Amino acid sequence: MTETRPIRQPRVRVVGIERPLHWLRQGLLDFKRCPFPGLVHGFVMWCFGITLLTLAGQRFWLLAGALSGFLLVAPIVATGLYAVSRELQRGGRPKLATALRQWTPKHRPLMGFGLLLALAGTGWVLTSAALITGWAEAPVNSPRDFLQVVLLARSGWLFEAWLLLGGVLAAPVFASSVVAIPLLLERRVGVLTAVLTSWRVVLAQPAIMAVWAFLIMGLSTLAMVPMMVGLPWLVPIVAHASWHAYRDLVDADDVPERA
Repeated sequence: MTETRPIRQPRVRVVGIERPLHWLRQGLLDFKRCPFPGLVHGFVMWCFGITLLTLAGQRFWLLAGALSGFLLVAPIVATGLYAVSRELQRGGRPKLATALRQWTPKHRPLMGFGLLLALAGTGWVLTSAALITGWAEAPVNSPRDFLQVVLLARSGWLFEAWLLLGGVLAAPVFASSVVAIPLLLERRVGVLTAVLTSWRVVLAQPAIMAVWAFLIMGLSTLAMVPMMVGLPWLVPIVAHASWHAYRDLVDADDVPERA
């Protein structure tokens, strides 16, 4: 009888509360060492964001959900930059091709996970649009309308409900993806193992992961004002930082590497 070897699971490390700032510093260093792939990714994200602004500029009831949903799918878009950081960590000289090679059919788990994130982002856009158009006391066609009719409304709980629903969706998506994508990139694990590892990381140290989530959200919000001019620079820094967060939080050395 052939003995079945147990599947090795990545181990979770516990780190200090100051580590998120360290991850950002490491991300900035990676960007400085290899800026071109990061700038390309950041420029693509900026173009996508400007396209959203152009298409939905006078439909802020749709744009509010689209921009926040945009952040849900951003981690999968940055996959190539995780590969750049991995190559830098190995002492190599990554190029744009290093990042682009990750978008090939051989990375089916990554593509499957990206599809799940896209579905989650689409679901939030539709939910947000339905909530604002259904409950707002007046049309919300501009940021000023959103401020007056939703955020500063004297009656009702529209903004609070919008934030609550967004958080209900964003929290599990973040918990499922915070280390899952770089783990799928580097190791031979399935989507379920990667997601469960990500949840184990969050449950082991919720305070630190909350700090990391708020840092990403806060910096992303600043980068989008005005006209998203900060995105080309922020996207690569946060992407590289996310790779270092994964390497800090997960010990997957016993899991076979992905070719």
